[in-house]
Amino acid sequence: MRKVVLGFTTMLFVIGTIGSNIGPALVDENPTLVISLSSRNRNLFGSVPFIDPLAYSLIGFVRVLIAGIALYLVGRWYGARALSWVEGNMGELPAIYKWTERAVDRFGWLALVAMPGSNIVCLLVGHRRMRPTPFVVLISIGIVIKLIVLWVGGKIFEDQIRSFLEAIERYQWWVVIALFGISFLQSARRGRPRPE
Repeated sequence: MRKVVLGFTTMLFVIGTIGSNIGPALVDENPTLVISLSSRNRNLFGSVPFIDPLAYSLIGFVRVLIAGIALYLVGRWYGARALSWVEGNMGELPAIYKWTERAVDRFGWLALVAMPGSNIVCLLVGHRRMRPTPFVVLISIGIVIKLIVLWVGGKIFEDQIRSFLEAIERYQWWVVIALFGISFLQSARRGRPRPE
C-alpha cells in the first residue's frame, strides 16, 4: 500500500507539473482539464471566468484533497526520509520552507487551514503524526476557504484575467514551451550531484 501511495504521489506531481505548464494556453478553453491536472492557486484563480461554480468547487476540492492526503500519508509513513529527500532535491531549503516548518510545529492545525494546498505542510503534519480524522476535517475547511477566496478574487479581477489571456494568446504555446523548459532545467539541476 505504501508503494502504491508513493507512486500515486509521484504521478500527481508529474500531472501537476503538466497542468501548471499548460495552464496559460488552456485555462480559458478547458478549465476543468487544467484544474483537474493542477490545482495550483494560479490555475484555480485563472479558471474562474471560464468555469461553472459547481465544477470549479467539486474538481478543485477533490484535487487538493487527494494531493493533501497522499502527501500526509507519505509524511506519516516515511517521515524524516521524505523530508531529507525534499531537502536533497532542493539543496538547502529556502527560508519559506524553514518558516513553514516552524509554523507547523507551533500551529499545526492553523497552518493546515491556512495553507491546505501546501505540499510541505501536508508532508510535515503527517510526519508530526497529526491524527487522520482532524487532518481530513482541517484540510477540508482550509480547501473550502481557499476555493471561496480564489473564486471571489477571480470574479473581482475577471476582466484582468481575460485581458491577460487575450494578451498572451498569440504566444501562449511559446509560454507553455518556456514553462516546460524551466521545469526541465529545475529537474536537471536538482538531479545533479552536489559537491561535498
